Amino acid sequence: MNPAVSSASSERLASFSANGAHGSVLVINSGSSSVKYQLVNPVGGEAIASGQVERIGQDDGIVTHKFAGNKTTQIIDVPDHSAALRIIMELFTVHGPDLAEADVVAVGHRVVQGGSYFSGPAVIDDEVLEKIRSLIPLAPLHNPGHVAGIEVARELLPHVPHIAIFDTAFFQTLPEAAYTYAIDKDVAEAHAIRRYGFHGTSHQYVSGKVSRVLGRRLDELNQIVLHLGNGASVSAVRGGVAVETSMGLTPLEGLVMGTRSGDVDPAVIFHLARNAGMSIDEIDDLLNKRSGMKGLSGESDFRAIHELVAQGDEATKLALDIYIHRLKKYIGAYHAILGRVDVITFTAGVGENDEIVRRLTVRGLESLGIAIDEGRNDERSRDPRIISPDWTSTLVMVVPTNEELAIARQCVAVVDELASGADASEDEPAAV
Repeated sequence: MNPAVSSASSERLASFSANGAHGSVLVINSGSSSVKYQLVNPVGGEAIASGQVERIGQDDGIVTHKFAGNKTTQIIDVPDHSAALRIIMELFTVHGPDLAEADVVAVGHRVVQGGSYFSGPAVIDDEVLEKIRSLIPLAPLHNPGHVAGIEVARELLPHVPHIAIFDTAFFQTLPEAAYTYAIDKDVAEAHAIRRYGFHGTSHQYVSGKVSRVLGRRLDELNQIVLHLGNGASVSAVRGGVAVETSMGLTPLEGLVMGTRSGDVDPAVIFHLARNAGMSIDEIDDLLNKRSGMKGLSGESDFRAIHELVAQGDEATKLALDIYIHRLKKYIGAYHAILGRVDVITFTAGVGENDEIVRRLTVRGLESLGIAIDEGRNDERSRDPRIISPDWTSTLVMVVPTNEELAIARQCVAVVDELASGADASEDEPAAV
């Protein structure tokens, strides 16, 4: 489905078309215990206002709102997602900007799991919402929060089109050989078991940004994108089309992350269940929340990790070695899949800001035509930039990601596309 639009949705969008490309977009990321939001100018790219509601379901919820250089923070009871969204609407009313005057052309909802159904943005109607709800078994930590946030947002902002942007959509282009697990095919089909990939909005945005920064055609570039944050993933992108990615059925597979293990032998689960007496929920908690850099070193913040390594902490040094080893392993594998790599790009919190991780990742890859210039790598900048020396056959870049802007622009594209379709249909002769 790309996009998923009912006739009722089309009519609402047609009536909303006049200012489609010129207004703002409210981007909402509704998680299991928090709601993050930004009011974005999709043309200029700036965040007009932003904030988050944390600790939903607890008495001491934390609410933050930023607008026009001012930051408001409150400790307040946030019993559920309905309360969180109502608090957010009140923040806009009291602290600005007033949404009624902000020319909001769409509400964009980040949705982690779109399954095999959604290969692009989807205008949210009841049918689409139910499909997102049906995917909860594939994303039990994420999709329930998305559904709750969407339901309340549609109630509070009923006259604005709501559009779902899926983390998995960019990876719907993976070849069958890349997304299929080698398990009984009937079991896999019955339970929708395959590799879906995540962070797709970021990988799509960054690979497109690389093309624009370099002034080169996207369809001519072979890219490896390293999205390194607390969650981490890598993608292979050929001509703007994703052909491989490290995350799988869930965001647990792949690279070593802040608290997630990444790749492990599946038999680890059987071993822990049989010999440690651990339940499925306990193992789930172990691999998702008590593993990765946190499990290996006690720290998931790379600033603290580098400090401990500098102090000679051997456990933390080993953790960093494991993290880098896994990165190199994936770069090598994706280099083989692509055959030629024009650009390797670091993005997200660690990728954009940690020159040590970048240096260690690239070290030793000179025989593949991959290297960094120490001076360029150490430079602090928020701008997209090349950090490789002039002699390399593969450019190494740092490109800040902006998932909220990417969501906002996809929303505007959907509104404009559907409005254009509605305008064209008005010019057609009436059926006789």
